[in-house]
Amino acid sequence: MTALNRNKLLLSLTLVWFASGCVTSSLSEVMIETPIKPKLDVSSFERVLVAGFVAGGSQELNANLETVRLLRSQLRIQDAMQVVDANTLLLNELVEQQIATTRRTLGESIPLLPPDEITEEQDFIAYERVFTDADFWQRLGKEHRNPLIITGTVLFRPQARTGFVTREQETYDAFGRRQVQPTRTYSERQGFVLSPKFIFIDGQTGTVIYTESHREEILYDSQQNTPPLSGFFELMDRIIPTFLSSMSTQTIRGSRTLLR
Repeated sequence: MTALNRNKLLLSLTLVWFASGCVTSSLSEVMIETPIKPKLDVSSFERVLVAGFVAGGSQELNANLETVRLLRSQLRIQDAMQVVDANTLLLNELVEQQIATTRRTLGESIPLLPPDEITEEQDFIAYERVFTDADFWQRLGKEHRNPLIITGTVLFRPQARTGFVTREQETYDAFGRRQVQPTRTYSERQGFVLSPKFIFIDGQTGTVIYTESHREEILYDSQQNTPPLSGFFELMDRIIPTFLSSMSTQTIRGSRTLLR
């Protein structure tokens, strides 16, 4: 046997051995957990008070009350801090009273949109003065044993859009075989916009310690009559995980496939 043929034989045997090893190897799926640290250190707080929100947009839904109920419920499930039961603050009315007092004492006129005329986040600017009133939040914190206070603004309003959308259309050929083809049609869709800003306040000092904003939208076919409350919960489902992760460590679970 020549050296060339001997080398070819050795190479062939090596490839056969490697291929047989791959066949006998098994694929193993390994679960991986990745912890994500919270953005806000709440270790000094034993209690949390979801106080209330300045709300605007649709009058078909009490966005202030529904947001407070939902956040308190989620925080109870998480069970990281004791959730304070208290009456929901009507911050829209509180700001109106503050501005009326300012007008009487200083003669200063501050434009303030009614809640049902608020359509964008910037419409809340005149209302946001309440969040810098450290004395007010400090008094509230003292009433409830200095909790972490969660407040902010929440905009929930309907929206409508028209334009081309892609849908899947089913057809059957001459042999009865099902086929799905994408088609573009001009359609009118209706839905909702939800834009909350969560403001976290230290109940002991009355100062803002963290703020985060969100904006989510959803559209439905015009024939689908979706109640505002259903749209609100569907949009909040997208926001709640991020809201909770700002205060506690969240774990992302995934899997990796390894070759043995």
